[in-house]
Amino acid sequence: MQRDPADFPHIDPGGPIISLRGVTKAFGQHTVLEDVTFDVPKCKITAILGPSGTGKSVLLKHIVGLLKPDRGEIWVDGEKITGMEEKDIYRVRRKFGVLFQDGALFGSLNLYDNIAFPLREHTKRSEKQIAEIVYRNAEMVGLLDHLKKLPGEVSGGMKKRAGLARAMVLDPEIVLFDEPDSGLDPVRVAYLSELIVSMQHESQATFFIITHNIESVMRVADYLGVLFRSHLVRFASKEEMLATDDPVITQFLAGRPDGPIGMDEMADTRDDWLATANHATNGKQAVAH
Repeated sequence: MQRDPADFPHIDPGGPIISLRGVTKAFGQHTVLEDVTFDVPKCKITAILGPSGTGKSVLLKHIVGLLKPDRGEIWVDGEKITGMEEKDIYRVRRKFGVLFQDGALFGSLNLYDNIAFPLREHTKRSEKQIAEIVYRNAEMVGLLDHLKKLPGEVSGGMKKRAGLARAMVLDPEIVLFDEPDSGLDPVRVAYLSELIVSMQHESQATFFIITHNIESVMRVADYLGVLFRSHLVRFASKEEMLATDDPVITQFLAGRPDGPIGMDEMADTRDDWLATANHATNGKQAVAH
């Protein structure tokens, strides 16, 4: 089912490749996502940020069809995946590559076989063709000299790079990153950030990242969204997000303790945030008058 491009708000000349409309999800009495709406521009790097427990991973699972929303629609490359049959969901998933938080490598396979795994599972390429693709991607992430090693024999950063190489071997249109720099020291985070940018430029795929690492996001992202207490506070270009005076966004991006985001994420309330935001807005109006 193809969607009319006119149905999408204009964000980027390339148009959105992922579109969420009013996505809502609850587990029992706990609402994890509520009325989340935004578009992911094609061929750009987008990051979704937010404090721990705000539904970032749940959002990612909805986009790949592992979870279904209670309400709302999700579109991937012009196709509505909500309500889609399982066989079609599998077809759409082939548009994705995924870098999981821990790399999710098979411990009994060396790095070469880990990277080759999707090619052997999902294509009919010969071993010679597979080798060419594996070596090309391994070279891009700087792992050519380590392909015979098992995951247990390499560092966390190397596992991440192997996971990234594996995510790219099928030339996906969209690459999803689940907390890609978790567990890495600042230097390795900087190297991984450079690698993400260079591989996106090389592939021209759409990169979609969920994270709470502000420093890393500022290096790589073109667009940002911030989740707070199950709601999307705002989605915009990085430049617009840095210029906003929304109290949640400014507190989170600055990493300040003062603001609507508290130490206990379960104690944060939507009402507190709205009260703070309304107070800031009323104060500006008073100054303007």
